[in-house]
Amino acid sequence: MSGRQDHGAEDITVVHLMRHGEVANPDGILYGRLPGYHLSDLGRRMADRVAEHLAGRDVTHVVASPLERAQETAEPIAKAHGLGLATDERLIEADNIFQGKTFGVGDGALRKPGNWKHLVNPFRPSWGEPYVDQVVRMMSALGAAKDKARGHEAVVVSHQLPIWIVRSYVERRRLWHDPRKRQCTLASLTTFTYQGDRIVSVGYTEPARDLVPAHLLAGAKPVKGQDKAFGA
Repeated sequence: MSGRQDHGAEDITVVHLMRHGEVANPDGILYGRLPGYHLSDLGRRMADRVAEHLAGRDVTHVVASPLERAQETAEPIAKAHGLGLATDERLIEADNIFQGKTFGVGDGALRKPGNWKHLVNPFRPSWGEPYVDQVVRMMSALGAAKDKARGHEAVVVSHQLPIWIVRSYVERRRLWHDPRKRQCTLASLTTFTYQGDRIVSVGYTEPARDLVPAHLLAGAKPVKGQDKAFGA
């Protein structure tokens, strides 16, 4: 579907904000911004599935976080549309003090009292990059992608927390939240529709849902498509 629609004098531009596919991480490390974490075979299948899903769309710009898992997720989408793959540092994973560690009470970082000081303020949060900082950089990256694809569509590949935080901001929800309730599964698309420079709706789809491991979908309802519109 072309982004060029009759909607007054302003272009309609669609920006699909995608979470990367499954990562090969047998040790269960909180890898954060660490290099060397690539898609698993299943993650590559997820990326291919989304590339197929978007094959008929009017995509003119593809950009990804510099981390390997995001780049590898974006590659088949860019290839399907005959595009080069751009990189935007603003799309990187949120910084986290527990990066490189396992995270749990029994056998992870939480059993060490020295780490407890990092958990005192869930509203900022005290263990990592402030939510407000994530909003600023992600809104800037989305705006840049919108400008590159103006009147068409862009695909922007990033990571779960920054995606959920910027969506929460746009939908006027509080930024602090229960991580178990994020609606941002692997290889999902959170889609922002712009009229001119203003976001007028947010949608969410899961083209690779049937490939997502069952334990990651526990308690979640199937999502075929959602769209939340904003008034003028």
